[in-house]
Amino acid sequence: MRYLFILGREPKLSLVELESVFGAKNLQLLAPHIALVDTKRPVKLERLGGCLKVAQVLDQPLSSFLASQPAGKLTLGVSDYSHRATAHASWQLALKHKNLLRRHGRNVRLVPNRTSPIVSSAAAHHNQLGEKLNHLEIIKYQKLFASSIGTQNITAYAKRDQARPARDAFVGMLPPKLAQILVNLAVGDQQSGLLLDPFCGTGVILQEASLMGFAVYGSDLSKKMVNYSRRNLSWLSEQKPALLAPVKLEVGDATSHHWQPLPNFIASEIFLGRPLSRTPSKTQLLQLQHEARELLSGFLRNLANQLPTSTTIALAIPAWKRPDGSYLGIPNLLDEIEKLGYNAKKYRYASHDELLYHRENQVVARQIIVLRKK
Repeated sequence: MRYLFILGREPKLSLVELESVFGAKNLQLLAPHIALVDTKRPVKLERLGGCLKVAQVLDQPLSSFLASQPAGKLTLGVSDYSHRATAHASWQLALKHKNLLRRHGRNVRLVPNRTSPIVSSAAAHHNQLGEKLNHLEIIKYQKLFASSIGTQNITAYAKRDQARPARDAFVGMLPPKLAQILVNLAVGDQQSGLLLDPFCGTGVILQEASLMGFAVYGSDLSKKMVNYSRRNLSWLSEQKPALLAPVKLEVGDATSHHWQPLPNFIASEIFLGRPLSRTPSKTQLLQLQHEARELLSGFLRNLANQLPTSTTIALAIPAWKRPDGSYLGIPNLLDEIEKLGYNAKKYRYASHDELLYHRENQVVARQIIVLRKK
């Protein structure tokens, strides 16, 4: 079956996540924010942090598909992501099919989008389009029509982010969406196994991996952070009693610690450094790069002696904003990583330098690297 994916704010990260889960040969980029996936695997949007919507491509005319829906009132939204789409044309398409259905005795409520050719993700989520019986969103791209099977659940993300009992702004407040992306980059198409986060902080990656069905193992240099992870995972298990209990949570310096049992995958965010409110000076930047390099190199050197060949490691590391608005990470990083016994994974649709996650005016961004043990 074919599916249209509407990519998120960082489309390059969304693409490499889809490539990791479904494979490059099954993925086609149609437009900067739209991808087509051909797969026989079940598609679960709640497991993908980088995509806003997913819709199954129709194999019949749109009018026939709409007429075949179960009896009862229809709630219908139409989103046109085509190159030259307009709000007027999208609304007229919605009205056309509403009138056709009404002639056959169907009661139809349209989700308004008169100022945009698309229904926003927030409106689609609020109206449960694609998630509830007879609540439909038709997604159009050029000549393709698809029926939504879900929209990113911003309510659930907000709850998991803000309702956790133990939070600490100093350690970076890793967004759950990005945590999901890191987990998917590490596990690929695997459905089970043990995932290690050696810089676990407050446990966001462990939380998301657990929700995705993986056994989790966390360590951190700070006893306080390990306790925070324990509290947050306990809180999560109260919300979702069926979750696997953590295999282990322990205090450990990632540059010298030995992990047992050995994990199948690793996903983590290393310490991003002290929070910055403005672009660092050249001298400050050199110091920040040195500190991050030392931490990352020490960790990877220690890990290399423990991991079996081909273990995948997905990491978020710091990159700093420069006066011209670009971001600069750790220079010559990939060459150094190769000498430590790892290969950087290459992707079809994004280069290493393009895998950045940041918000507007953010001084410290997250650069994503994916490694495999040689």
